[in-house]
Amino acid sequence: MKTTDVVTAWGRILSGSMPMLSIEVTRECPLSCPGCYAYNDTHLGGGVVLRELSDYRGDDLVEGVVGLVRKHRPLHVSLVGGEPMIRHRELSRILPRIIELGAWPMVVTSAVIRIPPEWTANEHVRVTISVDGLPEHHDIRRKPATYERILKNIEGCRVNVHLTVTQPMMERDDYLDDYFEFWNGREETRSIWLSTYTPQVGEQAPEILTPESKRRLIEKLPTWRQRFPKLLMFGKSGEAFARPPASPAQCTFATMSANYSADLKTRVEPCIFGGTPDCKQCGCAVSIAMHCLQDYRLKGPLKAGHFVRGSMRIGRWVNRFRPQQARPERWEHADGAVKHLGLVTIQDASAREDDKRVEVA
Repeated sequence: MKTTDVVTAWGRILSGSMPMLSIEVTRECPLSCPGCYAYNDTHLGGGVVLRELSDYRGDDLVEGVVGLVRKHRPLHVSLVGGEPMIRHRELSRILPRIIELGAWPMVVTSAVIRIPPEWTANEHVRVTISVDGLPEHHDIRRKPATYERILKNIEGCRVNVHLTVTQPMMERDDYLDDYFEFWNGREETRSIWLSTYTPQVGEQAPEILTPESKRRLIEKLPTWRQRFPKLLMFGKSGEAFARPPASPAQCTFATMSANYSADLKTRVEPCIFGGTPDCKQCGCAVSIAMHCLQDYRLKGPLKAGHFVRGSMRIGRWVNRFRPQQARPERWEHADGAVKHLGLVTIQDASAREDDKRVEVA
């Protein structure tokens, strides 16, 4: 995005809108990946799981997604799943509609289905593919989205490559070097995003990095930045990985994004992971990037984080004068059903049930 897009995002925050929107466009997925947060039993709060939701297709899906974009007026829209490419015909209709509404759409996929090259030929569209490790791990974890299939399905495209680092990848010292070497050298790769596995509170899983593995990963970040120019990393990324936001209330990404599941009504809270994410072990690439940016000094002691939070206060005040159905729920509630944490709100179970009944505007 350009400077003008940042200014636009600021303007939308001031007017009371969420700058980011995430939509799980389908409950379906042909993969069965270990540790997938979308199919975690607590992803939607514990009352229902993703596969039990009603979802949409055809005109109903197209108009439902476009309706949410109209409602929230975001700058950026992430179309996720499930596997969103299951609805690739609808996405081919949705993407230009989102662009017409002034937002940048991104499809997050396993690339198990062919990505239309015309999507990524459009400078407003981004496609991010999840490739979790080298073939020795990825092809087992994410079958049928194997390397062979991915490379065939992204041919002629320009894509972002997203890696979630898990503990088995840290068992070999040069494992990630080999991964970055491969994807940095691919013509199709626009940029490489790095996350670490983010568990739920109390979760015990083989994917979780040990403290020693996390320390070694952080130590290597500066070297990787120099060696692999497509690796999207900030100077303070190591700091942010070592000390991620302590709660959703302190996470810029969580506070700036509205997240919907496949019925286009159920809200995913408190962030895209849903459930009760263990923030002290958060390794979300977007959260880490925004955490870095909020510490960027604008002038003197004034940081970008102060600027964003001040803008959110103004946007929250502006929301008082907007129709109820157009207000971002996470900023707007101020009654007994809401527990305020800093500048944002985390809703209790009764408030979330109300959100599930919100109709698409």
